[in-house]
Amino acid sequence: MTAEDIRSLSLECGFELAGVTPALPSDDSARYHQWVSSGFAGEMRYLSGHRAAVRDDPRHLLPSARSIICAGKLYHTAWPTTTEFDEAGRAWISRYAWGSDYHHELRRGLQRLDTLLHQNAGPFESRICVDTAPLLERSYARLASLGWIGKNTCLISQRSGSWFFLGELLVSLDIAPDSPPPARCGTCRRCIDACPTAAILPSGIDSTLCISYFTIELRTAIPVEHRAAVGPHVFGCDICQDVCPWNRRAPVSTDPAFEPREFAPPLEKLASLSEPEFRALFRGTPITRARYTGFLRNVAVAMGNSRLPQFRAPLEKLAASADPMVASHAVWALTQLPTP
Repeated sequence: MTAEDIRSLSLECGFELAGVTPALPSDDSARYHQWVSSGFAGEMRYLSGHRAAVRDDPRHLLPSARSIICAGKLYHTAWPTTTEFDEAGRAWISRYAWGSDYHHELRRGLQRLDTLLHQNAGPFESRICVDTAPLLERSYARLASLGWIGKNTCLISQRSGSWFFLGELLVSLDIAPDSPPPARCGTCRRCIDACPTAAILPSGIDSTLCISYFTIELRTAIPVEHRAAVGPHVFGCDICQDVCPWNRRAPVSTDPAFEPREFAPPLEKLASLSEPEFRALFRGTPITRARYTGFLRNVAVAMGNSRLPQFRAPLEKLAASADPMVASHAVWALTQLPTP
């Protein structure tokens, strides 16, 4: 099997990008540990502790691994970006969460790729990894020629931009590896300048300043000093990708799984959701990761940032919530609205 064979099979399985790299420790391990020790992982404990050490060597996940097949699946759609959309009263949800949960979509494609490989290469051991596995997947994807790691820490392909998901297949096969491409961000700093919370540092993303962290991973209160910068975002943030020049001509995915189920839903509708309605509306999407109370917290902040008087009544209702976090954020949001 060659890397070209892998690319051909990966394309059959729905992956537009693919490459191969040896299953060896990455040079990025030291940088990763420094990032964690600097506190930039925030409350994301799955990125620290014993799982951080597991990331040092892919053979911790599959002892017989000899190669890592890295695959990328485009999720870009023809719908607007944050730089093109400005409709007050509506919520912004990160593009990756508009459709079906990518974990399921990638795993399905990787399982098919694993089956095709067994048909072509005979018996071998393998393990499928999506982003929940303790693996430095962007580092290995770079080594496997899929792209370079940009200043916004996204993996960027010269041909395809950065709108793609990553998945890996660890195999006990020796496959001639690809080579990493050169970094092509140059002196550009559009992502750095556009970040509302100045979360993009020379050493990577400070998650404790990132809008995606605030609206998805953080289980406690969003810091008051950063709430205004969250803007209309209720789940994730795409700003650093939206302004990236390499995404100007990014290809559009033809996979219907990533089409938006409901594009930029009205904030008032989201504020009125009961917990069963929240689960039903977003079932099978990544949005449920924010949890119901975390999501209402985000909606309250977005309503306050809109400064629209029409949100006074729904915010007063949220301010009476039995959940202290939801209530406190709604009270803050009410102070952002014009005085009646």
